[in-house]
Amino acid sequence: MPSKSLLKAAKIAHQMRNAHRFGIASAEPEVDLKAVMARVKRVVEEVYQAESPETLRASGIDVYLGPTRFLDSHTIETGDDTLTGRRFLIATGARPSVPPISGIDDVDSLTYETLRDLEELPRSFIVIGGGPIGCEMAQAFCRLGSHVTLLEAGPRILPQDEPEASDLIASCLITDGVDLRLGAMVQRVWQNGDTIHVGIEGRTLEGDALLVAAGRRPALEDLWLDKAGVVYGLHGIEVNTRLRTNRRHIYAAGDCVGGYQFTHYAAWQGFMAVRNAFLPSGQSAVLDQVLWATFTDPELAHTGLTEAQAQSKFGQEAVVCNWPLDQVDRALTEGDAIGFVKLIHRPNGTIPGATIAATRAGEMIQEWSLAIDLGLKIGALANSIHVYPTYATASMQAAAHIKIQQLLTGTSGRVIRGMARLAR
Repeated sequence: MPSKSLLKAAKIAHQMRNAHRFGIASAEPEVDLKAVMARVKRVVEEVYQAESPETLRASGIDVYLGPTRFLDSHTIETGDDTLTGRRFLIATGARPSVPPISGIDDVDSLTYETLRDLEELPRSFIVIGGGPIGCEMAQAFCRLGSHVTLLEAGPRILPQDEPEASDLIASCLITDGVDLRLGAMVQRVWQNGDTIHVGIEGRTLEGDALLVAAGRRPALEDLWLDKAGVVYGLHGIEVNTRLRTNRRHIYAAGDCVGGYQFTHYAAWQGFMAVRNAFLPSGQSAVLDQVLWATFTDPELAHTGLTEAQAQSKFGQEAVVCNWPLDQVDRALTEGDAIGFVKLIHRPNGTIPGATIAATRAGEMIQEWSLAIDLGLKIGALANSIHVYPTYATASMQAAAHIKIQQLLTGTSGRVIRGMARLAR
């Protein structure tokens, strides 16, 4: 929630600078970061009210706040209280992972948890990590007015996404003004006064603020899992497909079990873990593929298999359709025609995967995720009426394009052409 609220403020600043594209005089925004962060905190607080301790207690749930640890497999200590239970669900989430960079513990670095505490806009902002959080915050602070340098040790940002998707976001970041450096392995960091120095292969960068966005680690410390006999490791608590630990009455869900670390996946797993703990017919709650979105501008969203995964599984049967967003009327009216809908499909009409790069990609990906979950074929999407003009029209257009190509090739194509000649 904090990052998405910050991204909204950054987008408004960006739109002010580029208002001339719509016949409106552009203006350089005056960014008051303290006021921006105050709004971010208000939004977080508003969302929090729906699940605050007071709200939960009012619905009949006992809430205990404080450090909590297992004393044995059926007993926990939380604050000054000791509780026993027949079943337990561990859902402690994850915390920022700070890589073992020389000097990192001696500088005033930021993580996504502490970023909202900034009150002044850094003149120079350095971001370590080209994953979703790093890319989102690099773009946000660049648009708010900081000089941003984004450092990624690998050959490309957003390595879990399709190569053309990460290339598109890299291009957009550079266009916005981000100094993107790939293959940039940080060797050491140090601080003199308010200036943070970052050493990279004999070169030194200087910044007023440093954001470390190098992943997350399960939050398991101080739980005393050993006393409960629960097996865990560096990647999280070990669970079976039903989210049960090696102790039959103890379940774990979400980021603390490793795997995909997304809020929507954790929430779904939490529901499934409770269901499996109380109902005899447990269901699998560990998925091989999970849909996700990165909320840069444009957004990236993905579901199912990537092209490389689909080709590895289906060989030449995995066919790709890339439908450009500049063919979508709503995107043209909004001035946001940068992006595409990429569909992986098979000759039998099934849909192994989809990737969308668009302003509303996070919303658009839902119907493709549902189609994959329900085993729908490409024709179902092509024949489904979509409201015009919307970004979702891109999905219908891409599906229709695929369906027409399928109809006009092979035996069906010859039959259709023959019928058309007879009709003339």
